[in-house]
Amino acid sequence: MMVSTHSAEEDPRNNDILIYVNGELLPRHEAKISVYDSGFLLGDGVWEGIRLHNSRWVFLSEHLDRFFEAASAIGIDPAMNKKGILSALEKTRLANKMTKDVHARLMLTRGEKVRPFQHPDFSIFGSTLVIIMEHSIPLGNKSDKKIKLVTVPQVRGLPMSQDPKLNSHSKLNCIIACLQAKEAGGDEALMLDPNGFVNTTNACNFFIVRSGEVWTSTGDYCMNGITRSKVIEICNNNGIVVKEKNYSLLEAYGADEAFITGTFSGQTSVYQIDSKIIGTSGTPITNKIKSLYRKKIGYD
Repeated sequence: MMVSTHSAEEDPRNNDILIYVNGELLPRHEAKISVYDSGFLLGDGVWEGIRLHNSRWVFLSEHLDRFFEAASAIGIDPAMNKKGILSALEKTRLANKMTKDVHARLMLTRGEKVRPFQHPDFSIFGSTLVIIMEHSIPLGNKSDKKIKLVTVPQVRGLPMSQDPKLNSHSKLNCIIACLQAKEAGGDEALMLDPNGFVNTTNACNFFIVRSGEVWTSTGDYCMNGITRSKVIEICNNNGIVVKEKNYSLLEAYGADEAFITGTFSGQTSVYQIDSKIIGTSGTPITNKIKSLYRKKIGYD
C-alpha cells in the first residue's frame, strides 16, 4: 500500500467536523463554495497548513507571516488582519472542541466570479476564506515510518513562471510529479531544480546526511518551508553541521541518511531513492533532529 507524508490514522470524529466558510461554521457535508469561485475555476488562491498541539498553534507567527505575504504577492485581500485570522482559527477550533493532534488547512481565494474566466476583474464579490480542521495523527508518530522516493522528470518551476516558494492552490506541477512517482512505484516524487540539482519532493522539503553533515538545497527553487527552516535552526543550535547547497542526484544516492520535512508530519525518514537503499547503518542524526524538533514544539 502506498504511503505518503500525509498518511494519517483514521478518526471517525472527522465525519462531523464544522468547517469555516466566510465567517460561517457549517457541517462538513454542507460546507460549499460556488462553482464560480476563483479557487475552483483556476486554482487562484493561497493556503497554509498549521498544526495544533496542547491548544497552541505551532509556529503560528511564521505561518501567518507566510500566508499574508503570499496573499499580498498575488493581490488577494483577506479582508481581515492577522488578529482576525487567529480569531477565525480559534472560533473553528473551539466549535470543534479540538485541543491537540489537529491539522488546519487555511485557504484563501480571489473569490466568486461573475464569468468563468481568468481575469481578476471578474472577481467582484470579495475573497473566499475557508478553514478545514481535522483530528489528524500522522502514521509516523506511532511507527518508524519510512518512505520511498522516485526521481521524476517533472522539475520545480522557475520563479518567473510560478514561484515554487508560493503556497499556491495551483499545484498541478507537483500533482504531475506525484503521479509520475506513483506510476513508478514510489510513495512521493523527488524533484530536481531547473539546473538538474536535487531540490524537493512533490509535497515536502528534502534533506540528506553525508559524513555527519546535513545537506539541503539552496532554497532557490523549493517551498518556503517553515519546518525546513526550523530543522536548519535546530542543527545550527545543536552542533550539527548543516549546509544549504547544490548537490547532485549521485550524491543523494550515496547519502548515509535522508529525510523530508513538512508541517503535517515533521520529519519522515527516506529508506530508498530510486533503486538505492539509504541509511543501511541506521539514522542517528535524523533521529536526533526528530527528537529535538518534538521537544521544540512540546511533544516530548
